[in-house]
Amino acid sequence: MTLRTEIEDGVALVTLDRPARHNAIDLATARELAALWREFRYDDTVRAAVVTGAGGRAFCTGIDRSAEVPQPSSPYSLDDPLLTIGPKANDLWKPVIAAVDGMACGGAFYLLGEAEFVVASENSTFFDPHTTYGMVSAYESLTMAQRMPYGEAARLALMGTAERLGAPRAYAIGLVSELTAPGAAAEVALRRAATLATQPTEAVQGTVRALWAAHEAGRAQARAHAPALIALGNLPPDRQAELFAARKERTPGGGAGGGPAGADPYPFVR
Repeated sequence: MTLRTEIEDGVALVTLDRPARHNAIDLATARELAALWREFRYDDTVRAAVVTGAGGRAFCTGIDRSAEVPQPSSPYSLDDPLLTIGPKANDLWKPVIAAVDGMACGGAFYLLGEAEFVVASENSTFFDPHTTYGMVSAYESLTMAQRMPYGEAARLALMGTAERLGAPRAYAIGLVSELTAPGAAAEVALRRAATLATQPTEAVQGTVRALWAAHEAGRAQARAHAPALIALGNLPPDRQAELFAARKERTPGGGAGGGPAGADPYPFVR
């Protein structure tokens, strides 16, 4: 199992438990996440949840590049295993808080985008490596464009690995709702979730559903374009692999988040 789940006083703590891979999601983890959110729909002892990553270095770094994702031969079809890793994709309307310590990038945005709000430690960073490696940032970008100002979302997506959005800046633009000391994001998020768990659950779930409805139509329309944009814009896999293999030769500039310079230290990001 690549997830750890602890339930206490109505709050479930869901931990991505692949710290050696910066909590990158393989196909087994994707299936576990989807199954867990569906399980929570029927578990009345769970009234709120926190999702976080183990190890302190990363919340999640997207899909593990070692994962092999079979694709249909039709150019009109695209299988994305991350589309079903979030609570809303599994029809769960209990509130979920994301607790970020360290890196959150690429496919991590699927989870952040379906959380009610994000608590992050001051040393956390957010970035989207897709364009650097010849991939279209479609689902990630449309998700972030609904969580932050357009210009900030565009900068994050288009700058690729050259951009690091630091937690203070993420807080200033509204992506993060609360900053904590390093290593304390999960603890603080659990306290917020405990408060949610004391509220009448029917009213809480109805409010979550109403909030989601506010941008649901636009999200659905945008997602309808994503498969075609990816099919048209992605470089062939062998060319993507060449760019990824050459990552250590590049020197990222740091960007708005004041991120690290030097060789790309994020080998599992996709």
